[in-house]
Amino acid sequence: MMIILILIVVALSAGLVFALSRMAGQRAGMNYITSKLEEINRSGTPVQLLHPSDDPDIQALLNAVNIFLTRKDKEAAGFKLTEAAMRRMLANVSHDLKTPLTVVLGYLETLHRRPELAPDKREELLKKVYDKGLEVISLMNRFFDLALLEAGDRKLELTRVYMNEACSANLLAFYELLESQQIRVEAEIPEQPLYAFANADGLDRILNNLLSNAVKYGSAGRMLGLKLYADHEWVFCEVMDRGKGISEEHADHVFERLYTLEDSRNKKYQGSGLGLSISKRLAEEMGGELQLRSKPYEETVFVLRLPKAAGP
Repeated sequence: MMIILILIVVALSAGLVFALSRMAGQRAGMNYITSKLEEINRSGTPVQLLHPSDDPDIQALLNAVNIFLTRKDKEAAGFKLTEAAMRRMLANVSHDLKTPLTVVLGYLETLHRRPELAPDKREELLKKVYDKGLEVISLMNRFFDLALLEAGDRKLELTRVYMNEACSANLLAFYELLESQQIRVEAEIPEQPLYAFANADGLDRILNNLLSNAVKYGSAGRMLGLKLYADHEWVFCEVMDRGKGISEEHADHVFERLYTLEDSRNKKYQGSGLGLSISKRLAEEMGGELQLRSKPYEETVFVLRLPKAAGP
């Protein structure tokens, strides 16, 4: 009986020692976590919490805190990028609105201060005022469209779209312009019907923008290409030119809101910087994506990828 009592006392003592040791370890772990979080709060710089503890509860808490800190760090980095993009966007939109409005004010001042102008000259200036007004409205509408897409307030109705016809029709719309600029067209549209889940209006807007950009910025290469093909899951449409292209420095930014290349401020390359942003968002809303690869004066290719749909 005495031996049994001794064993019980030993066991209880060991249990008590273990419990006290664990409590001490937990207290040390909690103190460590508290001090590190206070340090992070003061400095604003998140770091990973590393504490050698065998206590599973402390380990679980450390893992949870580290996951939270990692997410917080990524969100902070993303916020800084967004903030920088917003500052650049505001500067660009200010420029793009100021330029036509300044021209409009100049024309209006001429009309106001020179009542002796001949009727045909007055009509010419009024036409220019009207055209610049349309330019401002177009820019504001594109900006509004992009804002709706990014806020998720504009949902696209997806249906089965006959891609062969959509590509041919959009390319045909540029026929006269391509012919007048002596730009050779290389179209690869298969006889086999290809269908994609898409929004017909959104698709037309993407293709129109890509073809317009190819003519505007790639005309020096005197060639425009359009290629339609598919695999078992996706339908691809490539728009290609061999013009001035997009350098690696700018390639990662062309889809940003109101981002424009340095020489796009020249009259020859004027643009709002919204077209590609809207096109990319439209592609994503349709479950696809829009990508770019470019080697200046060799080939610049925009690749639209959309979910494949079964034929009739």
